[in-house]
Amino acid sequence: MYRSSIKQLIKWKLDKNKKPLVVLGARQVGKTWLIQEFGKKEYRQMAYINFERADELRNTFLPDLNPKRLITEFELYSNLHITPEDTLIVLDEIQTAPRSITALKYFCEEANKYQIVAACSLLGINIHPDESFPVGKVDILRLRPMSFYEFLLAMGETGLARILDEKRWDSLLSFTEKFKEFLKYYLYVGGMPEAVAAFAEGRDWKKVRTIQDKILTSYRNDFSKHAPKDILPRINMVWDSIPAQLSKDNKKFIYGVIKDGARAKDFEMAIQWLTDAGLLHKVYNLSKPGLPLIAYQKQSDFKLYHNDVGLLGAMSKMKARTIINGNTLFVEFKGALTEQFVFQELNLLEDFPIYYFSPDSHLEIDFVIQNEDDEIIPIEVKAEENLQAKSLKTYSTKYNPPNAIRTSLSNYRKESWMTNVPLYIVGNYLYANVKEKL
Repeated sequence: MYRSSIKQLIKWKLDKNKKPLVVLGARQVGKTWLIQEFGKKEYRQMAYINFERADELRNTFLPDLNPKRLITEFELYSNLHITPEDTLIVLDEIQTAPRSITALKYFCEEANKYQIVAACSLLGINIHPDESFPVGKVDILRLRPMSFYEFLLAMGETGLARILDEKRWDSLLSFTEKFKEFLKYYLYVGGMPEAVAAFAEGRDWKKVRTIQDKILTSYRNDFSKHAPKDILPRINMVWDSIPAQLSKDNKKFIYGVIKDGARAKDFEMAIQWLTDAGLLHKVYNLSKPGLPLIAYQKQSDFKLYHNDVGLLGAMSKMKARTIINGNTLFVEFKGALTEQFVFQELNLLEDFPIYYFSPDSHLEIDFVIQNEDDEIIPIEVKAEENLQAKSLKTYSTKYNPPNAIRTSLSNYRKESWMTNVPLYIVGNYLYANVKEKL
């Protein structure tokens, strides 16, 4: 299995001014596997400590935060002599050990010769209220579910992946049906590594759904374990409402979908907790597409996207047989899976906050981003073959954006006022034309 984030880890290793690295992400996105793979390939030895399992070490940071003493503790536990130049120290599930995150500050200031990578689940990062995150004293890498590109590689489809990697958009036509086939698979399987690995091994749809259901159950158990008791029922209610929220024509988050009479003040803390945990993602509406976009975000007007399209399908009880029924999968519950997929691919850009623009019931641009050239890029998602991009055309006529994108199942083509980007290349296309371009 390949994760693109391995490149960022190697870049971190080569940085002479590196700080302890914290890999952040929701549970089950593959943080442990990624770090261990990095350690095996790039270092002579790895001192691995999982604080969730190492009960005897969980309180090792309480007496003091002296790096020299802590290194001795790590050596005793791992049965290794830690040599700074060729040993990777891995502190997994670091959020379960009190004062451990604070300790990274002192490694940065007093013992920066040691190479430390900590894996931290966002779900438990606020578990110790007296501990603050050492901003400026650590490097950060955010890990998300596997992208469609990574999924293709896991499926052994290196040829398709190479087309995306080499940005050969003009070569797509001969492989359109194969790309569509694997995109359907991805919409069902999603990007959680365990589900992807199971599907790659045997194409067992039932096993994939069993794994997804297990992950969803573990999330709910974690709610009970980590969430404040006074908002736990509301967290569950918000979480359970997500499929219904995204299956509406207008995917704006509506409190009344949770229950009749629900109000923002009753559920805003629950929503904040779920977004802090990395399980849901908030995308704000804009009052107008002006610069900078953040100045025009409407705090009370937003959509909530799931962490993973496969888990969203599992929560929605989507059947595997939908995959063989033409392009039905793309329009299933009003294109919710397609829009969720595009959000996930956009979210990989990381440096570019995502918004949408819907000033009235007649105009909605599904996503809007602003690049470092201060270009505002509207993106319309079409799940069906009907490609009349009325909202995008109206927007383009009024605001005249330098780039406008419609993503759909139609073939790649540039027109005078917009570019049609096939859904299966949207992540790589945007990375190449927005991020790498800078």
